[in-house]
Amino acid sequence: MVVDVQSKILPGVTHWQSPNFYAYYPANSSVAGFLGEILSAGINMVGFSWITSPAATELEMIVLDWLGKLLKLPQEFLSSGHGGGVIQGSASEAVLVVLLAARDKTLRMVGKSALGKLVVYGSDQTHSALQKACQIAGIHPENCRLLKTDSSTDYALSPEIVSEAISHDISIGLIPFFLCGTVGTTSSATVDPLYSLAKIAKSNGMWFHVDAAYAGSACICPEYRKYLDGVEEADSFNMNAHKWFLTNFDCSALWVKDRNALIQSLSTNPEFLKNKASQANLVVDYKDWQIPLGRRFRSLKLWMVLRLYGVENLQNYLRNHIELARYFQVCVGQDPRFEIVAPRKFSLVCFRLLPPVDDNETRGSNKLNQDLLEAVNSTGRVFITHTALSGMYTLRLVVGAPLTERRHIDAAWKVLQDEAFTLLCSPLQENGNLPKSPPPIGFFGNGFKAEPLPQK
Repeated sequence: MVVDVQSKILPGVTHWQSPNFYAYYPANSSVAGFLGEILSAGINMVGFSWITSPAATELEMIVLDWLGKLLKLPQEFLSSGHGGGVIQGSASEAVLVVLLAARDKTLRMVGKSALGKLVVYGSDQTHSALQKACQIAGIHPENCRLLKTDSSTDYALSPEIVSEAISHDISIGLIPFFLCGTVGTTSSATVDPLYSLAKIAKSNGMWFHVDAAYAGSACICPEYRKYLDGVEEADSFNMNAHKWFLTNFDCSALWVKDRNALIQSLSTNPEFLKNKASQANLVVDYKDWQIPLGRRFRSLKLWMVLRLYGVENLQNYLRNHIELARYFQVCVGQDPRFEIVAPRKFSLVCFRLLPPVDDNETRGSNKLNQDLLEAVNSTGRVFITHTALSGMYTLRLVVGAPLTERRHIDAAWKVLQDEAFTLLCSPLQENGNLPKSPPPIGFFGNGFKAEPLPQK
């Protein structure tokens, strides 16, 4: 079996825990998370209701209250009030369940026949999970408004554009009911103006959801908590502990202010699941907060991460990644062949290779960066991904693997520089005008003024 795993499985695995993995967003693993996963697998309970395993339900309530307090979420999101937290499998499930709750809450007021008039709002940077949730929830495709963003707002959703879209839809008889804001978009990790968006949603009687799947983790650090300002006005909030919080996949934390909105939309009560505690409304049954009936004991791994590492160690872990990303950004800024495409707020750097001066056409530039991505990834030493910002093919490097150190960033930057040199010089090499080996590191930075590199 060991030989088969080594020969048949591992050669086809993309190693997400590698210190050279800079693609997508991270999926952290840790000793604490791993131990929690083992314990969960050993217990192997199916905790759809309190009575099936009281400890599973109660521990989930406790650890999500702990995490909510670390994030300084408002009291309404904690289990002591009318809301509370629940662990979903992913941010996609989280946005789906709150969209269903918002849909049904609205239809109870305006009538079920109005389903075709319901409108959802996000931006063209909002995760595609919102669009899929609309498809599942029966929202007409043309009523899913993904509003355009650009560099003037650093690709954040403009409150003015949202207000205009809502006013127009109301004027033609449609019913705005759901608005999604993001803290740390997938393409560029930008942050939408939560307070302004919440104000718009509230004035129009809409559900406001905040997706902080990636960047929510960083907000346990006081210096990054500002990016959640306005969450107190939201109806729901989500972050993925399995992304950047040392908690093994899957563990997506969702908080809502009104648990009854979820329960009314998702609850079922067949005879074979009835019991005294549930019937008397004395307990929480998480089956009514999610899509499936069955659920794993996922709170164990989050509990272990919080207890074994502690707040200070988790904060320093996140800060280290953000500092490594800043270091990479400085490296890029010192090489005039490259440019930073979007401001860096967390541990994601968006950049691109500039085309030769006489070839500044967007299409040619996009092809150049696509070729660079393929060349870099083909080395097998680094894995990065791309996005498109304002029509520009943009490279993404996100620091988030637990083992990544500055030496790995240096190695990744060396690969990028070498492959960029090859791409830019290959036409001239064919004519015999340039040597076929790259110049020393720093050659292209001579005379280019940039922020000095941080010291180790």
